[in-house]
Amino acid sequence: MSDELVDPVALAKFFGSEAPEFAGDFTVERIGEGQSCLTFLVTGDGWRVVLRRPPRGDLPPSAFDVTREYRVMRALHDHKAPVPVPRPIALCEDKEVIGAPFYLMESVDGFVVRDSLPEPLSSLDDRARMSDGLVDTLVDLHAVDYAAVDLASFGKPAGYLERQLRRMNQLWELARFREQPDIEAVGEWLSANVPEQTEASIVHGDFKLDNVILAPTSPATLIAVVDWEMSTLGDPLADIGWLLYFWFQDGDERFRGPGAGAVTDLEGFPRRADLLRRYTERSGRDVRAIDWYVAMAGWKIAIIMEGSYRRYLGGVTDHPTFARLEEGVPALARRAARAMRREFAL
Repeated sequence: MSDELVDPVALAKFFGSEAPEFAGDFTVERIGEGQSCLTFLVTGDGWRVVLRRPPRGDLPPSAFDVTREYRVMRALHDHKAPVPVPRPIALCEDKEVIGAPFYLMESVDGFVVRDSLPEPLSSLDDRARMSDGLVDTLVDLHAVDYAAVDLASFGKPAGYLERQLRRMNQLWELARFREQPDIEAVGEWLSANVPEQTEASIVHGDFKLDNVILAPTSPATLIAVVDWEMSTLGDPLADIGWLLYFWFQDGDERFRGPGAGAVTDLEGFPRRADLLRRYTERSGRDVRAIDWYVAMAGWKIAIIMEGSYRRYLGGVTDHPTFARLEEGVPALARRAARAMRREFAL
């Protein structure tokens, strides 16, 4: 399967012309649980790099944009911004090389926490530290002067929320193939209650626990933020809303689907209200409309995953967990509806 998605012969030619330090034989292995862009570990004699490319299939315009990922990581890395990212190595925008645009970045050794805690980081103190580090890194990201890191043209800061609603409604028209009443209801409510955007920052767009890499030893330390494909300039509260949406705690409905394997309802992890309080105290932002941002996060991921499920049923994507989306997407939408009704314990 890796050979179908990353042609090793074509990649070797690219290495020869654009990254000669990675010459010689190598292997390509698909890694990670990501359900959007695809991630591969490329291992040679004494070196390892990570390759990211879009998934196969008929994709919505501008979706799964690895060029955006590379650009924002390059900017943050080269300007030594206080947000750790893997070192970008090379970008290939020519889809004819391996069948899709792709980029290379350094391989970062550490843990990605999804449905279980690694034993070295399982103590109660480490659970609290990784949570605090996540919030503090988000505050640091939102404090970066995007113009000073050459990202002034990375997006249009004003009107971000309206563009998000417009874009996601367009994607919903492409993804829709079965009845999803909660998606419809939340979308209507979001459009009727758009909060005023008072400031703009770099927005990661998919900021949550399993999109950061933690150092392999205690104390828990965040060493890299990854998966920047949804990044842009916009309302910083969209990121904290996204983080809170994916943060499970006691009493939440559990389901099989994206984000459902989280560990954050275990002892030692703060509750959503605690995360929000830390973000508010450190950023100084007004978060009174946070339920709207949480609901938008759930609405967006439900639409994105419904599109993935439609492609899965059509045979154009093969991620093994996509079969769970039959029930997973409605569960995601129900969670968004809870935020809409202000039942999300914030």
